[in-house]
Amino acid sequence: MQRRRGREESPSRGAPAGLFDARGTSPYDCRVLATWIVLGIVGLLVLFVIGIYNRLVVLRNRIDNAWSQIDVQLRRRYDLIPNLVNTVKGYAEHERGIFERVAEARNAAIGAQGVPQQAQAENQITQALRQLFAVVENYPDLRANENFLALQEELTATEGKIAFARQFYNDTVLSYNNVVQQIPSSIVAGLFNFNTREYFEIEEAAAGPVNVQF
Repeated sequence: MQRRRGREESPSRGAPAGLFDARGTSPYDCRVLATWIVLGIVGLLVLFVIGIYNRLVVLRNRIDNAWSQIDVQLRRRYDLIPNLVNTVKGYAEHERGIFERVAEARNAAIGAQGVPQQAQAENQITQALRQLFAVVENYPDLRANENFLALQEELTATEGKIAFARQFYNDTVLSYNNVVQQIPSSIVAGLFNFNTREYFEIEEAAAGPVNVQF
């Protein structure tokens, strides 16, 4: 009878009563298990935050790189404009008002700050160039000038590159803004100050290459 009582005693000999539940698990073991579960959840959250953060950084860097490609082509256009104006001046020197508008638009674009202001300035340049080319229509000798034709062709090619680079930039901004605004990535974006970026919007009438037909 005493042996049988011994088998019915607590699962751990000499352990105080109440340290084990009906399955033989101690409260200490439960606390350890709970701690590991909490640590696992925290670890997953940290990995999630790191993943979203890295993705935002990659997209932000792509936007900056895409904008630098636009800037290269814009600078190229700024360099072409003085040569173009000087060529036209040789045939239409009295059109000073148009020359001044082109120069003012160019200077404003060079000094523009931020994407929206840059887009507005580029529209002004395109409008001024269209006025300049409208004057060219009145001078057949100028339209046949080889130097002018070369500049016009190079400007048209540059405008095409600007349009392509602008499309790539806007597509990249769209991908970035989606991540910034969607839940739950928007929470991470807010924590690390990732804000939405502006699109490089240009009016449809001024978006394409300067179209000059002779």
